[in-house]
Amino acid sequence: MRVISGEKKGLHLKAVPGSSTRPTTDKVKESIFNIIGPYFDGGTGLDLYGGSGGLGIEALSRGLDKVIFIDQDRKAIDTIKSNLIHCHFMDKAEVFRNDASRALKALVKREQSFSYIFLDPPYANQNIASEISIIDNHGLLEKNGLIVSEHAANISLAEKISELIKVREESYGDTMISIYQYED
Repeated sequence: MRVISGEKKGLHLKAVPGSSTRPTTDKVKESIFNIIGPYFDGGTGLDLYGGSGGLGIEALSRGLDKVIFIDQDRKAIDTIKSNLIHCHFMDKAEVFRNDASRALKALVKREQSFSYIFLDPPYANQNIASEISIIDNHGLLEKNGLIVSEHAANISLAEKISELIKVREESYGDTMISIYQYED
């Protein structure tokens, strides 16, 4: 697992120890950023199921100003922090140990909104449609922002969730990427 492109291209990232976390493969990560970027001129990101931090760190390497990382697993939080230190990105990140729904509620209280939100929950425990609704209902996504959801290929997400529409869907083996944004 490595940073694919940008300022920290080629740096290797640690995986979360054990089998509780499924990291996004380099191939899928590269495809995601080729679709949504590939590079950014600032902006903020939310990596809601941070795991090793690979998606958020890739976004920082490609030009986002700041990323908030959330995960409920202590080993994942430790791995994210270690990877951020290794990439010299601690000053561009906040890391919180929390479950997704509580984290979203806390972000609403902070009146925070994001340019990019990455949702990569464990395949066995997905509430993506509900989380996208919460994101929309509480203004957590900027008007021109994108939600990038990684889920099992056998899960079909609706074409429209709240006020967000699916603008792209790509399959990579057993992984599906669904991208949502506000209608123009």
